[in-house]
Amino acid sequence: MQDGRAAVVDPGDAAPVLAHLDRERLTLSAILNTHHHGDHVGGNAKLLERAAVPVFGPAGEAIPGCTHPLREGDAIDVPGVNVRLSVLDVPGHTAGHIAYVQQGSDEPLLFCGDTLFSAGCGRLFEGTPQQMHGSLARLCSLPDETRVCCAHEYTLSNLRFAHAVEPTNDDVVRHRQWCEGERAAGRPTLPSRMARERRINPFLRCHVPGVIAAARAQGARDDSGPAVFAALRRWKDRFR
Repeated sequence: MQDGRAAVVDPGDAAPVLAHLDRERLTLSAILNTHHHGDHVGGNAKLLERAAVPVFGPAGEAIPGCTHPLREGDAIDVPGVNVRLSVLDVPGHTAGHIAYVQQGSDEPLLFCGDTLFSAGCGRLFEGTPQQMHGSLARLCSLPDETRVCCAHEYTLSNLRFAHAVEPTNDDVVRHRQWCEGERAAGRPTLPSRMARERRINPFLRCHVPGVIAAARAQGARDDSGPAVFAALRRWKDRFR
C-alpha cells in the first residue's frame, strides 16, 4: 500500500477487499494470485469490474483475468506499491503453485498461499510428498526475519497437531498459549516469522530426531525427509 494505492494477494472474495478499499479510500492497483483454487481467485472477476488492473499468477494454472503469467525466477514490480517480488515455484498443494518473496529489506515478505501455514502446510491436492517437501525446504531457507504471510488462520489447530508430534517442544507450548490469547482477543496470529516456523512447524522439522520417531510410529518407511513428511501429512489429514 502506498500513496492511496493497494495491491491484493489471493482475493477469494471481492466483498471484503472492496469494503477495505472504500473504507481506507484506496485505489486497487494489482491482483496477485498464488494458485487456482476458488478461495484464492474467486474475487478476481468482481474486482476487475472496479478497475482493469494487472493480474499476476502462475503460468501453469488457469487464473481468472491473468495478464502476467509467472514462472520460477521471474521478478515483478508490483504496480502502485513500490514493492519488488521474486517468484518461486512451490508445487505440492497444487501443481503450479507459486510464492512471492520480497528480499533485500530489513523485514522481507513471503506470500506463500497454501504451501506453508503457521505450524502447518497445505494438503496435497495435486502434487507429491517429494514436491511439497522440496517446496517447504526452499521456503524454510529464507531469512529468519521473513514475515510469513500465509492465506489461512489455521494456527491453533496446527499447533494442536504440532504438540502431538513433539509433545516436549516448549516453543510449541509457549506459542500455542500466546495464540490462544490473541484469538480470544479477536486478533490474528499472522503473519508469522520464518525463525519461529523453524521452531514450531513439524513439516519444517522432518530432520529432527523426535519428529522422525513420531513419523516412523505413523508408518514412515525410512528416515528421509520426504518419507517423514509423507507420514506426517497423512497423519495430519486424519488428525482431530
